[in-house]
Amino acid sequence: MSSPLLEARRLTVSFGDQTVVKGIDFEIGQGEKLALVGESGSGKTVTALSLLGLAQGASTAGQALLRLPESEPQDLMALSERQLLALRGSQVAMIFQEPMTALNPLFSIGDQIAEVLQLKQGLTRAEAWQAAIDCLAQTGIAEPERRARSFAHQLSGGQRQRAMIAMALACQPRLLLADEPTTALDVSLRGQILELLSRLQQKKSMAVLLITHDLNLVRRFADRVAVMERGRIVEHGPVARVFSQPEHAYTRQLLASRPERAVADAAPAPAWLQAQEVSVRYRVRRAGVRGWFKPGSFLAVDRASLSIAPGCTLGVVGESGSGKSTLALALLGLQPFEGQVMLGQQSWSERAAGNKALRRQVQVVFQDPFSSLSPRMTVEEIVGEGLAVHHPSMKAQERRETVLQTLADVGLTEAQFPGLLQRYPHEFSGGQRQRIAIARALVVEPQLLVLDEPTSALDVTVQKQVLSLLVRLQRERRLSYLLITHDVQVIQAMAHEVMVMKDGRVVERGPALQVLAHPSHPYTRMLVESADVSGLAAAG
Repeated sequence: MSSPLLEARRLTVSFGDQTVVKGIDFEIGQGEKLALVGESGSGKTVTALSLLGLAQGASTAGQALLRLPESEPQDLMALSERQLLALRGSQVAMIFQEPMTALNPLFSIGDQIAEVLQLKQGLTRAEAWQAAIDCLAQTGIAEPERRARSFAHQLSGGQRQRAMIAMALACQPRLLLADEPTTALDVSLRGQILELLSRLQQKKSMAVLLITHDLNLVRRFADRVAVMERGRIVEHGPVARVFSQPEHAYTRQLLASRPERAVADAAPAPAWLQAQEVSVRYRVRRAGVRGWFKPGSFLAVDRASLSIAPGCTLGVVGESGSGKSTLALALLGLQPFEGQVMLGQQSWSERAAGNKALRRQVQVVFQDPFSSLSPRMTVEEIVGEGLAVHHPSMKAQERRETVLQTLADVGLTEAQFPGLLQRYPHEFSGGQRQRIAIARALVVEPQLLVLDEPTSALDVTVQKQVLSLLVRLQRERRLSYLLITHDVQVIQAMAHEVMVMKDGRVVERGPALQVLAHPSHPYTRMLVESADVSGLAAAG
């Protein structure tokens, strides 16, 4: 590369006496896409933040030369805050990983995008507002004018991520730092965003530094890849070469972390969960004066039927808004519904007190263990809470022994973590927190676990570990799983049966490998092609 747009030399980032980025070198040419790959804690996000002076409390060393066509090279590490402020958004922009924390909750999405355009491009208020709507439309968001007037909490995770992308691309920067830009998006939307980024990159010769742990994303999007481990770049080169002939052991480990199918066939048995013609309606306000007197309704789930036998996994797959999470809430007895749900020989009672015994049989593991575990409770209190509710007569010592045994069953012991029971969730990694969440669900010995995107927030290697754990626990305890996900690879790895949902309806169902290998519905084919699992499904 004769004159790269960005050239980092011996880039080092430290927090106090701890060095987290250790003298790395990389470069990005105009119009090039470089992927920075590694697990959580490898230093890839801190690297991107340090380029814009956004790594608070960090001390940096080395160089990061930015060569813009109309100016002399600038060392980003040597610029003042005022000089960096002039570059941020206009020449170098960033898509942050968690849009809910990056977006201002007090201003509408349109106002936040318009503010960038007014400050950086000098547009009038009216011009900036219309440009903000256009930016949202380019990301494929539905009803961009209405979404522009919405606040962050009123959008889904995928919509918030697209709003963040629209804000970053508003001023058409020369360099885009994209930190997990498609993590919250469904597979089809990931394709749309990648296509959008590629189109803008080609139009404006925009360079992209993609930070991700999604290897499929790297394969489809990037030109070159740099692999980071513990603050160092251990391997780099063209994507095709690194993926086909990895030289470093860590790169080989990442590439080998794709979910593999390890489920065993369950013995035939009557279904434990049966749902017939389940529908869920939400009340919505209708437009105009009529809405004041008679609300409308939205059909979120339309006559869905399913069954799950002991020791079996039913995977429910679909994009955001397909109704899969609403269906799960109905099956958990947490959402009013029409139709019939039988758990064993019982159904949910209209009286909350009447459901206590049944709730012990049905537990849930949520998507994000960091938000689903109370930060004010110790591990002993979190895991033992269910025992206190369902077995109030159990003595404290017996409860503690049960908690320790359940934690050991999910791979957490006092030998590994001294003082385990008195620790708090923030003292554990993401994968360890998810194991605690699984232990919390298992401690009351349920029949059915509802798994709501149980691995989407985890790195690929940790994801594989958690999936293997769930498969082992199912085999040992003959658990039934209702697996809610938009990740077709997870369905391929874990599910016995699969049910595909779109717009509240079940469009296809059947044995998982059969459906993935030979999808009959166009929507299922699109999901399988986007996830690149057709070959694996056929082989399985």
